[in-house]
Amino acid sequence: MFIRPAEKRDAVEAANLIHLAIKDIAETLTGEKEETKIRQVLAQLFTEERNRLSFQNCLVATTDQAIMGIIIIYSGADAQMLDKPIIDRLKQSGGEKEIVIDKEAELEDYYIDTVCVNPDYQGKRIGTHLIQAAEKLASEKGFNRISLNVAKDNPKACQLYTRLGYKKEQVIQINGHDYDYMVKIID
Repeated sequence: MFIRPAEKRDAVEAANLIHLAIKDIAETLTGEKEETKIRQVLAQLFTEERNRLSFQNCLVATTDQAIMGIIIIYSGADAQMLDKPIIDRLKQSGGEKEIVIDKEAELEDYYIDTVCVNPDYQGKRIGTHLIQAAEKLASEKGFNRISLNVAKDNPKACQLYTRLGYKKEQVIQINGHDYDYMVKIID
């Protein structure tokens, strides 16, 4: 296994993993309800630049044959700018007049938006390696805080993040669900 920056050619596999990870949030970000359409729009967004789901914000854990997992990361200060193309797309496709994407990250944080390991590869510490790669990248970019959100109904993920040094800072709502906002101070 090695971890590398994502490439546009990773779009289909990445879109499937993004959808697995963010579930109903994918409906909000794509404006779609049907799984096939949701994943098509996620793949399209992945190939585009300067949006939260872009390949530019993604690392992949891969073998020569398959993508084992992904992590989407970016500066909390960039979140609003990264959401604008998604909001614009939703407006163009006839979505609601007032489209709001919930704030997920504090401005000073390097933010882990999405982590997903392909179910065929779970239990092999791939998620841990992806998070460690994100922490290293955050440190290289000059951040001293890295954060993520974990669903209240996902205790297994919460245990992993706690083991990796993340601490609950607050509870926030995303897409109508409660999440623990967890932060780790990095060097």
